[in-house]
Amino acid sequence: MRVGIFARTFVRPTVEESLDAVAALGLSDVHLDVEPGADPAGLRAALDARGLVAAGVAGTFNMAHPDPARRADGLRWLDGVVAACGALGQPIVSLCTGTRDTESMWHHHPENVAPEAWRDLLGSMEQAAGIAERRGVVMALEPEVSNVVDSASRARQLLDEIGSPRIKILIDPANIFHRGELPRMAELLDEAFDLLGDDIVMGHAKDLDRDGEAGHLAAGRGLLDYDRYVARLRGIGFDGSVVLHGLGEAEAPGCVAFLRSKIGG
Repeated sequence: MRVGIFARTFVRPTVEESLDAVAALGLSDVHLDVEPGADPAGLRAALDARGLVAAGVAGTFNMAHPDPARRADGLRWLDGVVAACGALGQPIVSLCTGTRDTESMWHHHPENVAPEAWRDLLGSMEQAAGIAERRGVVMALEPEVSNVVDSASRARQLLDEIGSPRIKILIDPANIFHRGELPRMAELLDEAFDLLGDDIVMGHAKDLDRDGEAGHLAAGRGLLDYDRYVARLRGIGFDGSVVLHGLGEAEAPGCVAFLRSKIGG
């Protein structure tokens, strides 16, 4: 396992300066935001010059938005993002399964459980799988309580219905506890790995001080059982990136040290 971090943690005038800040922490793995039309060769050169690897690229848009035009726009944008991945070494493309909330893809909506929401998400995911196949990348969806895929069991259902080897799982345990479920942390962590372990290709690392929509708390600052999380990652033979996010720049050195103390590397 390797410690990674989102480049956006470091707000700088240029991406090169953000990458300098990542490299200064002694990290190798970075999760990037790459817009369509960017210069992937130049970005790859900047990574190589600093000994960095693009572990992931953000492909998140609202895959369950109730407006089909918005979903179509998102899929076109995703294809443009993924087009850059070949030059970047085929990083994992992270996905958000979306919500019926029209303002934010991170907000819960009561209609997320409606059959129509699942139908629209399934259609988006099938098209994303086609993009992944055509571009030769792996995409990873993240179960999250505010989204249509709000549990490990729903994630398993979606993977099984899609049936694509190009669609995998990004696990962030801070996002899987519905309101009132925090006392069942060990049980739900185990359930997530039992159901999804064979398909986990990336981990996220933040923390939580409440269940439900937990917000953002830096890794090691809250209640998440990191020992169990890391033990379950080791148990599936995971050797990929565990990417820090949801932290401020000033917290980065301490969070890197914390995560290294748990996973090494």
